[in-house]
Amino acid sequence: MPSIAAARASPMPTVNGDVSSPHKRRLRSNSASFDDPVCYTPLKSCSPLKSKSPRRSVDDSPNRNRPNVESGVSLSKLKNSPKKKLLGSFLDKPIWNPTDSEQLSEVKEALHVSPLKSKSPRRSVCDSPNRSRLNVETGVSLLKLKNSPKKKLLDSILDKPIWNPTDSEQLSAVKEALHVSTAPAMIVCREDEQKRIVEFCKQCVEQEKAGSLYVCGCPGTGKSLSMENVKGCLAGWAKETGGQLPDILAINCTSLSNTSEIFNKILEKSKPNKKVNGRSTALKQLQQLYSQKQQSADTNMMLVIADELDYLITKDRVVLHDLFMLTTLPFSKVILIGIANAIDLADRFLPKLQSLNCKPAVVSFRAYSMDQIIMILKQRLMALPYTVFQPQALELCARKVAAASGDMRKALGICRGAIEMLETELRESTCTSTMTSMVRVDHMAIALSRAYKSPIVDTIQSLPQHQQIVLCSVVKLFRKGKKDTTIGELNKFYIDICKSTLIPPVGIMELSCMCRVLGDQGILKLGQSRDDKLRRVTLQVDEADISFALQGIRFFRNCLQ
Repeated sequence: MPSIAAARASPMPTVNGDVSSPHKRRLRSNSASFDDPVCYTPLKSCSPLKSKSPRRSVDDSPNRNRPNVESGVSLSKLKNSPKKKLLGSFLDKPIWNPTDSEQLSEVKEALHVSPLKSKSPRRSVCDSPNRSRLNVETGVSLLKLKNSPKKKLLDSILDKPIWNPTDSEQLSAVKEALHVSTAPAMIVCREDEQKRIVEFCKQCVEQEKAGSLYVCGCPGTGKSLSMENVKGCLAGWAKETGGQLPDILAINCTSLSNTSEIFNKILEKSKPNKKVNGRSTALKQLQQLYSQKQQSADTNMMLVIADELDYLITKDRVVLHDLFMLTTLPFSKVILIGIANAIDLADRFLPKLQSLNCKPAVVSFRAYSMDQIIMILKQRLMALPYTVFQPQALELCARKVAAASGDMRKALGICRGAIEMLETELRESTCTSTMTSMVRVDHMAIALSRAYKSPIVDTIQSLPQHQQIVLCSVVKLFRKGKKDTTIGELNKFYIDICKSTLIPPVGIMELSCMCRVLGDQGILKLGQSRDDKLRRVTLQVDEADISFALQGIRFFRNCLQ
């Protein structure tokens, strides 16, 4: 019997002549049992997919190609379900070859972004990518949005070639379109006033009743031009209704040799075959005609339009009073419309009519605003097939005229003067680029300066350069909403403008002295302070006058833009 020491001395016993560890003997015993057909039980092999993460795709599922025994539907249809459609859209495709030039160009073309796609959403109708696409539901082209009434005047100058001012035909056509005597195709911005006048005339004709109307307003506000449209409206109304159009007599009182001649004109229109004898005047015959029913029954309704009515004002005011009294006679058929500039003409010169309760109705034409002037100018230029003015030039003209008087005739004359400035420039210059062919802001500024001789503008234009730079700095500073500033803050803007144009700036003391000089001329107002940097500076003139005075110099025009 071997001893315990001998057993401990043999750490690796042998089995059938092999030296092995207990672990290896167990493995051999298990493998030997596998050879027994009775006790052998096949082990289920472990699929490599079992060790994967549960967040695998649909294509990695082991059941993707195994038919469903119960339903007979392949589970591969899950790939085409709505939830998996986007995820599996790029599956089953070969990987591209970036070295292939054809594939590379196709990919770049597919990923190319149109310039319209990157634009701001605030783009115009013309820039819309759908401008040539038809609306499927209505079948109407979206291009018709451009021709809507709201867009018509604003887009009238768009998509037009720039005109050629050296062409005599184009030049004469533009000047004719901007002439005061040229009647526009459509009268805009006076629809309400025209409607009131037409309704007044219709009411008098339908009731066969005389009446008087006084049209007043500043010069150049469209009074006389609107009356021409009123005549056309009455003619169209009479044609539609089958009624009788009243006899129309339009008189410009400035063309009369004497004030009482207006009664001869009215008598000749009402009774063409009747002559004025020496025993009775035309006024007495008219008074007799409209005082008797039998005589007035043979006459038609008459519309008398007396323009420049204030020329009939005499010392005794008899002619003006007798003219309006014709409409108060019992069988009168005179519809009188008087046109003048004075708003209170009826109150000052016709006091008796108010006591007789025969005061004429009043229609007032207000001065044109800036937007209205721009609309009228664009409406006149809309018929031309080319662009003549820069939009900024028209805006400058409209802004200045609206602030001064609102006279449309003045605006038309200034635009014609700006064209003459362009003609002079082209004769002296050899450059014929498209930008020099348009009427620019500087052309309009020169025409405005000739039309409006303002002492403030002349004073600003005669100032030294550094004082003009100070005023330019004040305008830029006050555009941010400030009403006043300090000399120290003004000095910063002044230095920035000087540095941007490489002009050496002056010191703070010299700037303070220049502000005092501008204050003495009434352009600036300086407050009191011990420190010059803290003195308050206030602008005493309109910013538009400074901009207008300095627009002719390119340096200041660039600073103010």
